[in-house]
Amino acid sequence: MESSLYERDFYAWTLEQCKLLKVGDFERLDIVNLVEEIESLGKQQRRELEHRLGILVGHLLKWDYQPEKRSKSWWATIREQRRAAQRLIDQHPSLKAYLGEAMIEAHESGLDLVVKETPLNYRDLPAEPIYTLEQLLDPNFPDALD
Repeated sequence: MESSLYERDFYAWTLEQCKLLKVGDFERLDIVNLVEEIESLGKQQRRELEHRLGILVGHLLKWDYQPEKRSKSWWATIREQRRAAQRLIDQHPSLKAYLGEAMIEAHESGLDLVVKETPLNYRDLPAEPIYTLEQLLDPNFPDALD
């Protein structure tokens, strides 16, 4: 059985599908794979939001649980991840409906980051999320380096 263009050369497949859409040749569209790819794009935005929030939570936890090690680098990472998360939410407002679930995933990812990068263990850290969405997105939280 011959493999489809989708399986052989994804990039060429995307170009072909785009061309077919532009000229209105809907009969020749690969609907099954188009649907799958569109769904995947939406999931990609969710994963990106989770990733950004996870790094943010991890650095906030490091900030709170290791105050003696606070650095400009940690603060810059907090600012960078916060801006990236806010930008995703601004560009894709429907992600707001997913924020509760994303925050739970972000807490777990944040815990993993802290345990990998510090001497702290899971038992040293909060099992449940301690930051509100408002805190995560507040550019003044926590207080910056003096």
